[in-house]
Amino acid sequence: MTGGMIRVLGMMSGTSLDGVDAALIDTDGVRICGFGRSGYRAYGGNEAAILHDALGRWPGDAGVAEAADLSVAAHAALAADFPEAELIGYHGQTLAHDPGGRGTHQAGSGADLARRTGRRVVWDFRTEDVRQGGQGAPLAPFFHWACADWALREGRMDAAPVVFLNLGGVGNLTWVDPGAEGPETGCLAFDTGPANAPINDMMRARGLGARDEGGALAVQGRADDGIVADFLTHPYFARKPPKSLDRDAFARLSDAVKNLPDADAAATLVAALAASVAAGTRHLPAPPARLLVCGGGRHNAAIMATLSDRLDCPVEPVEAIGLDGDMLEAQAFGWLAVRVLRGLPTSGPTTTAAPGPVSGGRISTPRFSARGEWP
Repeated sequence: MTGGMIRVLGMMSGTSLDGVDAALIDTDGVRICGFGRSGYRAYGGNEAAILHDALGRWPGDAGVAEAADLSVAAHAALAADFPEAELIGYHGQTLAHDPGGRGTHQAGSGADLARRTGRRVVWDFRTEDVRQGGQGAPLAPFFHWACADWALREGRMDAAPVVFLNLGGVGNLTWVDPGAEGPETGCLAFDTGPANAPINDMMRARGLGARDEGGALAVQGRADDGIVADFLTHPYFARKPPKSLDRDAFARLSDAVKNLPDADAAATLVAALAASVAAGTRHLPAPPARLLVCGGGRHNAAIMATLSDRLDCPVEPVEAIGLDGDMLEAQAFGWLAVRVLRGLPTSGPTTTAAPGPVSGGRISTPRFSARGEWP
């Protein structure tokens, strides 16, 4: 299916559990035609607790229904601020991810969101990829290629390979060849390791707040090199990509820093994050000309400085090429929603290890005509 440009609202709530991002994007599902305004709805303390308590759980488990209802309500409230959107891309809230076992679980019904917003909703982006044998993650890489294509057309970067590094709860990177014909041939992507999640969890557990704002605590500490070295012995780092992680796959790292002073614990978690990214770059097809950081982690000065120390290329926020690093994942699920609508691939062998191109996702409408068509 092909068609013209659609103004779509992408919505994302990541594993860092801080809130919902929403961003408008104009796209035909291939090229980015323009970026629109964005918005954010923070989770209150009780809301974050409901989501946090449901982590690791599957449909039917205690607390999952409450988390799903909360996700839909929060997204519907924010979507009301964007009446101009013709379509919504809704990621839902990832609670568990086990592609080799039980599958993947994003809580929240897109059908419920469609009814509450009165608009078509594309959702459940990961299940089909996992069903076909893929990892189901990361899903932003095809969009990263589109971003590089946009930046190249806008004269904001050259045609040399670059890496997009997203630092949410989990870190993931995409190696992009901007000169490739499309994302199916121009990307290699995989999860690098834990990112903000263990830092945020440590801060909450010690009553220090929801996150280490700006890395202020980590810059005061000294990393425990022994803990970082032990962390790097995990077999995940030797596995060839594509590959993906659950939010809590490295619980041993969080346990290892429990007895460290606050600043040293934060510094050690930052050092582990940077070490995992450096380990990931050994799997790239060619060295990148630059590493562009998006997600909340780029606001952490300790993370950015440590990455610069560990890597052999410039480390910059994605704003360096005119993108919004806070909204890139929300924009990604808007762009992906249009691809689902038009039957285009959203993942493939080099991004999720699926055996072939996959167009995942489900489409829900608030109502149907008598003929079963969107009116």
